[in-house]
Amino acid sequence: MQDVVQAYYGKELQSTADLKTSACCDADAVPDWLKPLLSRVHPEVSSRYYGCGLVCPPLLEGCRVLDLGSGSGRDVYLLSQLVGTSGEVVGVDMTPEQLAVAREYLPFHADQFGYANVRFLEGQIERLEELDLEPGSFDVIVSNCVLNLSTDKPAVLRGIQRLLKPGGEFYFSDVYVDRRLPESVQRHPVLYGECLGGALYWNDFLRMARGAAFTDPRLVSDRPLEITEPQLAALVGEARFYSATYRLFNIPELEDACEDHGQAVIYLGSIDQAPTRLEFDKHHSIEVGKVFPVCGNTYRMLQQTRFAPHFQFMGDFERHYGLFEGCGSAIPFDQDRAVTGAAASCC
Repeated sequence: MQDVVQAYYGKELQSTADLKTSACCDADAVPDWLKPLLSRVHPEVSSRYYGCGLVCPPLLEGCRVLDLGSGSGRDVYLLSQLVGTSGEVVGVDMTPEQLAVAREYLPFHADQFGYANVRFLEGQIERLEELDLEPGSFDVIVSNCVLNLSTDKPAVLRGIQRLLKPGGEFYFSDVYVDRRLPESVQRHPVLYGECLGGALYWNDFLRMARGAAFTDPRLVSDRPLEITEPQLAALVGEARFYSATYRLFNIPELEDACEDHGQAVIYLGSIDQAPTRLEFDKHHSIEVGKVFPVCGNTYRMLQQTRFAPHFQFMGDFERHYGLFEGCGSAIPFDQDRAVTGAAASCC
């Protein structure tokens, strides 16, 4: 299947116009504050973008960031502008054709930005330990519609956990499905290349993440996907696919449930892109200046990470009041069914 992926992204796809489904397409509208940065990325790089979400979390100034499956480098060059001169972005990809495009425009982007803080490595994301990457050296790791293409997803998550600093974050977009797929779908070359065949059943992903010491994965956003090619739609049957963005923190103390310790936080409104409200994840929209009750895990995610200077913290772990209200185990994605039809537009 790795050969299939290399051939599909290296030979068959020449631009986003060649895609047959909406899976590999930006899920979220680009926010206004990112549009000027995106306009500075070379058109050739942007035209070969196959991501399914937006992987530019806030507070990246000065961070060291790793992009897994960086492709032609669009996200790398966006992140390069966000980390600034004191940060660094490293892209890893296994497709020589994509890396050639990314590297070709290194001088162009250095001239555009006024600094050079990017490098690209060829390698497999299942074997990060074989690359020249120091354990515990990255503040943030991102990937954009890549985990589903991996043939050893647990190995990828273990490698990510090994490379993250304490309190570091894996922030990524990928494709998930509401059930386990039959092997005929999993191994179909087009469905696999289009990020559907390798999609994880969402609950299997949660189990896998917890097995790699990411105890409390947080869903940030999601949307149902359309399969616009009738023949492909017939192959997947009743399976429903979703593009979703998750954030996973490298915090060993996180528990496997949201426990109530009577804690709360107050957002100070000091993050530039969120002056009145921070959308931390799908279930935590934190208004500035308001006392916001949180579970112990959320408390740690804010207090032990780069978010800490932007919050006031109330309470400790001395008392326990049981399970935090609203903690559940149902499918987390919105249930509006994607429309299946004959249209073939991606973006």
